[in-house]
Amino acid sequence: MVTVVIPFAGVEGKTRLHASRRVRQQLSLAMLGDVLAAALAVGTVRVATSDRDGAELARDAGAEPVRDPGGGQGAAVEAALAGLEPGAIVIVNADVPCALPADLRALVAATPAGGIAIVEALDGTTNALSIPAPDVFAPLYGRDSAARFRARAESLGLQAVSAALPNLIEDVDTIDDLRRLHLLLGPRSQSLLAGLPAEAVR
Repeated sequence: MVTVVIPFAGVEGKTRLHASRRVRQQLSLAMLGDVLAAALAVGTVRVATSDRDGAELARDAGAEPVRDPGGGQGAAVEAALAGLEPGAIVIVNADVPCALPADLRALVAATPAGGIAIVEALDGTTNALSIPAPDVFAPLYGRDSAARFRARAESLGLQAVSAALPNLIEDVDTIDDLRRLHLLLGPRSQSLLAGLPAEAVR
């Protein structure tokens, strides 16, 4: 059984997405909903968040919300990993709304026995990880984090591979990203983007 962990910072984690806080919240929740749908088709899901709406969305979808203790994305993931047994664990960001169940399964399939697989964003950050046990994870997010996750795995004597999965490589930071990816977006993100007034997507 695969466990999927999704850290969700909520509206505060997407300040570049839109000038309007309300629109940022709507878009962030829509993207989370699309990632949740993909994850729940693969296994059990924990969502680490301090966002009330995000926690409610996770609970309603059938995932387990875990309180984000603060301190950044790494601390949120550590909170969600707490208590998990060794086994297939996927950590995926909430801003990859093109993700499909097949992408998450492919990430698990690409993971070497006892090793890790990394989906690196175009800017060198990390959009998704597959790890064999919670203690393999370390809070290494940020600029060039993919290289740091790879180096950590090697320091533990574990094989690390890169997984080139386009739907997971493409993350969303701005409204332009959403427009560029609109035909690939999950249904929630696509519907919300289509329903925004023209002035909201400029």
